Amino acid sequence: MEEGAIKFNLQYTRAGLPDNVSLDALNRWRTTLRERALIGQDPDRYDGYGYGNVSQRIHPRKAAREHRSFIISGTQTGHLDILDRNHYTLVESYDISSDTVVARGPVKPSSESLTHGMIYDMDEHILVVLHVHSPDIWCNATALGMPITDADVTYGTPEMANEVERLFNDTDVRDKRIFSMGGHLDGIVSFGTTAQEAGEVLLNALAACK
Repeated sequence: MEEGAIKFNLQYTRAGLPDNVSLDALNRWRTTLRERALIGQDPDRYDGYGYGNVSQRIHPRKAAREHRSFIISGTQTGHLDILDRNHYTLVESYDISSDTVVARGPVKPSSESLTHGMIYDMDEHILVVLHVHSPDIWCNATALGMPITDADVTYGTPEMANEVERLFNDTDVRDKRIFSMGGHLDGIVSFGTTAQEAGEVLLNALAACK
């Protein structure tokens, strides 16, 4: 299956985003990451498919696991310089066991929605998740002491979500706020209580590779 393809069962309704959700900070960081080619689309990379996605939790924070709704960038939007509200969608719920995502918005959600959902499940204080592609960070993940998911587990699957849960249970990923996707070429994920926190974790890791 090609890079960036949705693998989960998607229950999708086309609709607008909630009016009371601000995406300004998330979108600014998405633009910053794209300017550094950490999000984008390149005919010479990943078979020409777009890569990278960003998300933001919405209230209520204490919702039950698999019902911690979040706004995420749409599938295959990496080629766009700047996103607006028409390029994000609301993931209302997700079910790891049945490999299902329920989403409502102007576009279909990113193929990494299950991974984002599991991160939010693991800590109610996490409000932003950034998924980028960085050959520099990915190749230096071990040297940087970064938690790494199993190399046999591919992106966008329940197995990847389970790997994320393992990292939170068995490693210091909660403190590092970043991990490498061992089975997803160049895939790096950071998270934080704000877009700035998650973004700075990524940029600091990139700087450490120089």
